[in-house]
Amino acid sequence: MTKEPQASLRGSTHKTATGLWVKSARHYALEKMDLPAPGPDQALIRTVFSGVSRGTERLVLTGQIPPSEYQRMRAPLQQGDFPFPVLYGYASCGVVEEGPAPMIGQTVFCLHPHQDRFVAPLSMLAPLPPALPAKRGTLAANMETALNALWDSGASAGDRIVVIGGGLVGLLVSFLVCRLPGAEVVLVDPLDRSALARSFGAGWLTPEQAETLAGSADLVFHTSANPAGLSLALELAADEAKIVEMSWYGQKPVSLALGESFHARRLQLISAQVGRIPADRAARWTYQRRMAKAIDLLDDARLDALITHSIAFAEAPAQLPDLLTSDAVIATVLTY
Repeated sequence: MTKEPQASLRGSTHKTATGLWVKSARHYALEKMDLPAPGPDQALIRTVFSGVSRGTERLVLTGQIPPSEYQRMRAPLQQGDFPFPVLYGYASCGVVEEGPAPMIGQTVFCLHPHQDRFVAPLSMLAPLPPALPAKRGTLAANMETALNALWDSGASAGDRIVVIGGGLVGLLVSFLVCRLPGAEVVLVDPLDRSALARSFGAGWLTPEQAETLAGSADLVFHTSANPAGLSLALELAADEAKIVEMSWYGQKPVSLALGESFHARRLQLISAQVGRIPADRAARWTYQRRMAKAIDLLDDARLDALITHSIAFAEAPAQLPDLLTSDAVIATVLTY
C-alpha cells in the first residue's frame, strides 16, 4: 500500500511546544518541550481547544490516584508518571499542520494532554465534521463515557430513569437517555439544573425532593462522586432494578449500606468505565468506531450550554485549580 506523502500547512518550523504539567500537588506549570518531526504514520496538530475532565483531573492535580491504578489511569499520550510530574489530559481539538496531504487543515479530536502543539499517531485522530464547532468537539471523550455507560446499563424505551449528579457526565447521560422513546428521565442534583434538564427533555429534582421517587426507578445512573448520592440511588431503585455506578473516588473509601432490603429487593449494582467496550459489543465495536459515534452524538447545539467556562491556555496554571473545585463549573475548555 502506498503511503500518502507528508505535507505541511505552515512548514516544519516548530521545534518546541508548551505543555501544561502537574508538577506537584495543586501546582501546574507551563513548560517548553521538544517537538519531534512527525513520522510517516503521524501528524503535527496545532491545538485550538482542549477540554478539562473535572473529576479525573482534580484527582490528578491533588495526587489522589491510588498507586494500584497508576498504569490503568494513564492517559493514552500522557508524559511523566503518577503522582508527579505528569502531562495529563485527553480531550484536545486542533488543526492538522503536517501529515498526509488530504488531512492538512482538517480539524481533529485526539486523546492528548493539554499542549499547544503535539505529534500524534494518525490512528488516534478522529476527524470532526465541518459543521461541528471544535469547542463542542472537546466533549467527545465525555460523550464516549456516557455512551459506554448507556450500553452497560441496558436502558430501553419507556424506562423510568434517574440520573444522580448534574455534572458534565451526568448531563450527557441525561441527554442520551432522553432520546429513548417514551423514557421518563429525572436528573437529581442539589444545584438548579432545571433549565438544562428541561432542554434535553428531563425533569430536575433536588436530592431531598427525589426521595418521593423511592422504589420507582427502572434504572439509576450515579455520577455525583458523593457516597450520599450512591445511597440515594439504592433508595430510588425499584425491585430488581440496576444501579450503574459511574463515579470514581480515587483513594477515598466509600461507606455503603448493603444491609436492610438490598438483597431482598435483588438490586443490581454495576460499574461502568470507558476503558473497555462492553463484552456484548466488543466483537463488533472498535475504539475508533465508538469515538466516531460519540462525535456524531455531539451534533446538537443544546450541548454548547454545558461548556460554562473558557480560559486562555497561558492562564491555566493560575485559574484551573480553582475551577476544578468550583460547583459552578460544568465543563471548562482551554483556548489556545
